Formats: sequence, structure tokens, C-alpha cells
Amino acid sequence: MTGQVRTVDGRVAGRRGQATRQKLLDCLSEMLNSSPYRDVKVIDVARKAGTSPATFYQYFPDVEGAVLEIAEQMASESGSLSEVLEGRSWVGKAGWQTAQDFVDDFLDFWKKNDAILRVVDLGAAEGDKRFAKLRLKILNSATTPLTGSIKELQAKGRVDKDINPAAVSGALVVMLSGVTSQLKGFQTWGVKQADLRPNLAQLVHLGVTGKKPTK
Repeated sequence: MTGQVRTVDGRVAGRRGQATRQKLLDCLSEMLNSSPYRDVKVIDVARKAGTSPATFYQYFPDVEGAVLEIAEQMASESGSLSEVLEGRSWVGKAGWQTAQDFVDDFLDFWKKNDAILRVVDLGAAEGDKRFAKLRLKILNSATTPLTGSIKELQAKGRVDKDINPAAVSGALVVMLSGVTSQLKGFQTWGVKQADLRPNLAQLVHLGVTGKKPTK
């Protein structure tokens, strides 16, 4: 990576500098798991990383800049949400398995990146175009291949031509992302985690195929 990572003033960071920069990002990610985004200060991140605020400012303009870096890394990994649908069938028992695998991958990704996704949602809700763009990129990683699946089923006459693939897939993906932010609410309603995923998979299967899954 040498030559690809630069300091705020444009200098190329060496291996040691890259390691320090990544450590700062790792510490910030860890802190976001336990502290509200607005409460995280540069001095706290630097102290946790065993360095100084001055060093932090060599690599990031502020905490928000570092958070955006983490979010961009996460968004680049969201391609895994589309990989699970590559070459998969939505017919018969295979279709039920596809729906389950898609839901599992989606919820696992959201759970793994919960802290930074909450910050991305907050920034997007406040109108920050940088966060909004990242959120759209992440959602598109799931929406685009799901849209393609519905279009393929339509071409084969398995789904009504009047269905709008993008509208259905977008609604399903937003539903899944919304569910992940309300997991404690589901527990309050008496819904066990073990029951949540198969029920979500059934909704996804029904949305994509228009049919009850064959189990």
C-alpha cells in the first residue's frame, strides 16, 4: 500500500505511518461500539491508540473524516451482499435456500458493522451527502442483484409483468435494514432471534417470487 496512503498535507505515508493510521481507525471503530458518535473526541482516540492528537491530525482532519474513512472501507466490503445471489435459483426448495442465505448474509453484515452503520444513517438523515452516498452504495449492493433476480423471473414468466422489480427489491432491502435497527424492539415483542431470520426469509421469498416458499 506504500504510495497509496497520504497524510493530510499530502505526504506519502510509509509502512509505520500506515500502521499508525490503521490503528487509529481500529481504535475509533472500537470506541463507536460503546460510545455515541458525538461523544468521541480526537484526544480519546489518540490516547487509546497510544499516540498523540497531533499524530491523529496528520492523517485525518477530524473525527468525522476518520469515520468517513471507516465507512468507505465498509462500503467497499458490501459487495458480499450481491455475491450470495450470483447464479442462484429462486425456484422450488433452491429458492427457499436462496432467500435464507440472502437474509443471513444481510443481517450478518449489518450486525458486524452496526456501530458505523448507525453513524452513516445519522449523517445521511442530517443531509450530509457524503454519508448519503455511502448508504446508497451499501443498499445498492443488495438491491441491484435482487432487482436482477426479479427481472429474470419476469422474463421467464414466473413473476407478473406489472411488478416493478426495483420498487420491490428496494422495499425489501429497506425493510431488512430497518429490522436490524429495531432488534431490541423485536425482543420486547417476544420475538426470538432464531425465529426472526426464517420469517424475514419468507417475506423476501414472497416479495421476489410472489409465491410461498417450498420448504
